Amino acid sequence: MTRLRIRASAATCALVLGAALYGCSGPKPAAVAPAAQPEPRQALWGDMKPVVSVKELMRDLIDPASDYVFDAVGTVIDKKRHVERIPKTDADWDRIRMGAVTLAEGVYLLKIPRPFAPPGDENNSTGPEPEELSPAQIKAKLEKDPVLWNAKIEALRNVGLEVLEIVKKKDTKELWEASYNLDQACESCHVQYWYPGDKALLEKVDRELERLYGKPIK
Repeated sequence: MTRLRIRASAATCALVLGAALYGCSGPKPAAVAPAAQPEPRQALWGDMKPVVSVKELMRDLIDPASDYVFDAVGTVIDKKRHVERIPKTDADWDRIRMGAVTLAEGVYLLKIPRPFAPPGDENNSTGPEPEELSPAQIKAKLEKDPVLWNAKIEALRNVGLEVLEIVKKKDTKELWEASYNLDQACESCHVQYWYPGDKALLEKVDRELERLYGKPIK
């Protein structure tokens, strides 16, 4: 082999070796960046700022929405006749659906911290036997057991969801039961947080009925 070929072969080897080394020691592929974490919902939607108190929210939104359900069924006594009131038209069912949607969505507004009554409104919480708790007393109960507060909210929301399913089927019989469930959800919350005397009054009536008739009247 001539010197020229030796030099060429050496150069070729060097070139191949260099390429191999470059392939082994070249820049590594860029590491895959971790998936971006979703931003907190508040950062996306903004802070939830209440406009009214719990008392006003109930009066102006929740109570009117519940009336769409309560007023949909009932028994009217007119001149010794019992007339059942039930939804009959699509418009009747549409009103019930609006009430159910407002209940199911609107009740979650009670999860946003807000005053329990407007400024200066202490409810009927004064006197020796006050009918209502004061806003401060309601707040104290909520802070002591927030799980119970959320449970009451979920109970009312579940009734709204129940009514939505009933509207799809236009089942009048189930609507009667849902109306009862709605009343129970509302009153169980009111007795707990608003009218503590109601529970005592009901228990007193039960005791009196038991004394008169020998057993509780259901």
